[in-house]
Amino acid sequence: MKEEDLESPLLADDKEPAPANGARGCTYALVCALLASVTSIIYGYNRGVMSGAQKFIQADLGVTDAQLEVLIGATSVYSLVGSLAAGWACDRAGRRRTIVLSAALFLAGSAVTAAANGYAALMAGQLVAGVACGFGLVVAPVYIAEISPANARGFLSSIPEIAGNSGILLSYIADFALAGLPTPLNWRLMIGIGAVPPLFLSAAATLAMPETPRWLVLHGHPDEARRVLARTVGDADRRLQEIVTSVQEATKQQQAAAGSSGAAPPSTSVWREILLRPTPAVRHVMLAILGLQVFQQACGVAAMVLYAPRVFSHVGITSERAVLGATVLLGAAKTVAIVVPLFLADRLGRRPMLLTSAGGMAASLLVLGLSVSMRSTTAAATSWAAATCVAAAVAYMATFSLGFGPVIWMYGSEILPLRLRAQGTGVGTAVNRVMSAVVGMTFISMYEAVGMAGTFYIFAALSAAAWVFVYACLPETKGRSLEEMEALFDNGAGAGAGAAPSARAALS
Repeated sequence: MKEEDLESPLLADDKEPAPANGARGCTYALVCALLASVTSIIYGYNRGVMSGAQKFIQADLGVTDAQLEVLIGATSVYSLVGSLAAGWACDRAGRRRTIVLSAALFLAGSAVTAAANGYAALMAGQLVAGVACGFGLVVAPVYIAEISPANARGFLSSIPEIAGNSGILLSYIADFALAGLPTPLNWRLMIGIGAVPPLFLSAAATLAMPETPRWLVLHGHPDEARRVLARTVGDADRRLQEIVTSVQEATKQQQAAAGSSGAAPPSTSVWREILLRPTPAVRHVMLAILGLQVFQQACGVAAMVLYAPRVFSHVGITSERAVLGATVLLGAAKTVAIVVPLFLADRLGRRPMLLTSAGGMAASLLVLGLSVSMRSTTAAATSWAAATCVAAAVAYMATFSLGFGPVIWMYGSEILPLRLRAQGTGVGTAVNRVMSAVVGMTFISMYEAVGMAGTFYIFAALSAAAWVFVYACLPETKGRSLEEMEALFDNGAGAGAGAAPSARAALS
């Protein structure tokens, strides 16, 4: 692809675009965010479809519980590789081209897995799909954070998580609808359907999505950046100048670092600043990002997404259709609840949403553990325990979606400085994938060792620890422009800092 083709072809007309007013700019940014979020729909579908398909895979291919645990958990390990590579690809090839690459990997992974005739082929398909998941988790939040106006960034940055949950719900519905087909066919169709959306995403990214203004400026294309800004903000010239200034400051810092420690490639300089010699502001930012990513998965969401049918069967729900129906209810609750942050993150702020979410998860997991321990031999007690278990699981998924689902991705993508955003997001996503793999690959072994109830009590305690972390370590970022974030964290901002946006953020 030529350097001149950095914008979407649909943007490449010769006429200078008219300045966007607030509503029209937000509409254009919304369209871009929706297209980028197709990546998250595909990710969610690939992640959730194994929940219902695993039983039929075991029956058809003779996969054991231990092999299944490794197969499902290994996808998160593979996505670790994808998330680290995605940061590099975003910086080198651009955000838009990385979306296309992600779609191609999703297509290949779904096709190989659906056609598998043995465990080795399943692992190969999941390897490709896992790498694609890592790409999708990084590129969508970065793209949306950079394409969005400041006053709508919280709204738009919530869309990928909503899309991901919609993908999970669609996978549960597909599992439920196709379960009655013959076993050699049903699980292949469940997984194979995931190969269809990547075709649409590839076409949309190629034809209708622009590159982000910040990447264009960073790579010496300010004119193209202004054309995109003219469609998303009310004052393109002023916003362009802010971005140019931010890039110039970042370049000076990189040159100073290279001068003090020897010349180094830009990518090496970025890794040094993130991991080896971070400034106090970057150290605070990375602490916030990595802490949120660890706690999101340590609270057990991967276990619930991947093993909900096992949990419901364990508590006494014996009908296969009832188990899959309860799983669909779980996905529906998770998807509906995630709409709330879409409208409240820019009004209430990020911290209140995260604190409410962590508290709700801790309480619902505690009830879930109690319901599992109430399981009895009598029909009445079993029915009561099953109903309580499903209700607590639904509450857990809903409260997770209020904050720790969407808001941590929004928060992480907006607080990183431009020069570190793509690769810093990649590091955070890699940590997220490691934790997801740990939960996914140990859940069966854990509940066999300490009991199902004990496992959920552990998740409840970790959710309470997540509440303490948010309260103690995270400043509020509501209403601030991306260029202000480093100063916010450089000031040693405490838990309540950042509640009031600056004048420049208000004008943005």
